[in-house]
Amino acid sequence: MALDAATLDLVAAELRDKLLDAKIDKIFEPTRDEVLITLRTRTETYRLLLSARSGSARVCLTQETFENPLTPPGFCMLLRKHLTGGRLIDLRREPGDRVVFFDFRCTNEMGDLVVNTLAAELMGRYSNLVLFRDGKIVDALKRVDFEDSEIRQLLPGLPYTLPPKPNKPDFLAVSGAAVVEAACRTDLPVAQALGKSVGGVGPVVLREAAWRAFGGETALAACDLNEEQRQALCAALDDLKAEHAAGGHPTAVRLPQADGSLKPVEFSFFAPQQYGGKAQLTQYPSYSVMLEDYYATKDRAERLRQKSRELYKAVHNMYERAVRKQAARREEQAQSQKADTLRLCGELLQANLWAIHKGDREATVENYYTGEPMTIRLDPRLGPNENAQKYFKDYKKKQTAGEMLKKLLVEGETEIEYLATVLYEVESAPGEQALNEIRAELKSQGYLKYFKQRDKRQKPADFLRYRSSDGFEILVGRNNTQNDKLTLHTARGKDLWFHVQKAPGSHAVVMSRGEDIPDTTKEEAAELAVLHSSQNGGAKVPVDTTEVKNIWKANGAKPGMVLYEVYTTVYVTPRPGLEEQLRVK
Repeated sequence: MALDAATLDLVAAELRDKLLDAKIDKIFEPTRDEVLITLRTRTETYRLLLSARSGSARVCLTQETFENPLTPPGFCMLLRKHLTGGRLIDLRREPGDRVVFFDFRCTNEMGDLVVNTLAAELMGRYSNLVLFRDGKIVDALKRVDFEDSEIRQLLPGLPYTLPPKPNKPDFLAVSGAAVVEAACRTDLPVAQALGKSVGGVGPVVLREAAWRAFGGETALAACDLNEEQRQALCAALDDLKAEHAAGGHPTAVRLPQADGSLKPVEFSFFAPQQYGGKAQLTQYPSYSVMLEDYYATKDRAERLRQKSRELYKAVHNMYERAVRKQAARREEQAQSQKADTLRLCGELLQANLWAIHKGDREATVENYYTGEPMTIRLDPRLGPNENAQKYFKDYKKKQTAGEMLKKLLVEGETEIEYLATVLYEVESAPGEQALNEIRAELKSQGYLKYFKQRDKRQKPADFLRYRSSDGFEILVGRNNTQNDKLTLHTARGKDLWFHVQKAPGSHAVVMSRGEDIPDTTKEEAAELAVLHSSQNGGAKVPVDTTEVKNIWKANGAKPGMVLYEVYTTVYVTPRPGLEEQLRVK
């Protein structure tokens, strides 16, 4: 659900109470759609998140930690130049619209006091952040030129104008009776008729009004309501308006899913009754806490997707190139397997030198292996013996190429397998640090030329650590480099190693402590190996297991690539919640 104007009005009022007269300390831009501003009052420090991301646009206070890019984006640098040290002197919302203005008193380059306004326009895919002064745009997070919109452009130097508004009265500014009267002129179901008649609120508010008015769902068209029903609908709308005027009760709605999880589906300034007993309602102490909790999981995934997009594209291109190269080698190998025909042509020409003359373009001779005639193409510039020697020379080339291709095909399969594991690592990386470790690994293997590790103090992440139900420690590698370190340097001979069969995934090792490992621990380790692999979500996934002493690494093998011959295979289906249950806190 999108943040509607009515809820945004309460969010803005809450932020105004806490942030008014606060001073900007720091400004960051964690992703291309978000700006994080640290503000200090005399007693508190707050972190204000302004998100212009489609699907989760909002302004709220946040406690979440963010990984900021090593080089600040251009819009972040511009905000730092114009806003750092500024004091928030006003926070206001455009009536009936999802636009919030933050007015900051700042000092310009000449030392004069000026008022810079940061507008947060929270309108779905058109969401944006715009900085302007004295009515002129300084810059926008997402610039809009004449090609993007003929109605409204957002470019430096142009006058700042408000986004176009729908031609509907604001829910907060019009009486319930006026809304009902307008709705009853349409031949639509009640909730839809209300949506056509009033703006500033989302569908959940209008459905709630209809639910409260009629005690449940109704298929009645608005134009068919009698006077009593109209009065009930008017009263329901007025009740919701009164609840809003009193500050409301920030509430999120979650519905149970087939896998037993609860999916957040709505939030608003009241506790919805329309879901009956099917939904779980969660009330929050503030609107910021509600918005942060509602969007947290979705936003984390989106931030990581943005950070990993460029690296994923680079690795995917490497993988596709390796696959194409392997296909070309196989085709060349198929051609090289026809080398015996070249040798035969050379032998037959040598046996029939007397019948061939320089200038001939072909020769038909008897194939003494089959007794049938065979036509052989000749180079008219060469004599009979020279043509025969040319066929022998081409035969040797094909034979040598065939031997080389066998080696190259093995190397190609290894490279494809390795790049498939790197693709999996990029897709499952939990943050920027993990992505940097993958970049460093690719650079060490010669795949990335220009990556430079800027933060030399950054320590490599530790293994993922779990404790089995029987008390045994289970370690899982986060990437190929860690997999090598875990299997070849940390684990010892009797420790038990697990890996999904013939698929990218992490190495998992049960640290045996020299003791016999119970079957329960083995099963849990196998499930963890599946959970940390590309087969996560599958059922009856094959997992190879062997003692660490049976594993070795070939000379020159890529990170994470190991060999083993003595092993057993188990088939497991991971249990929901197992990883969290076994994780070492």
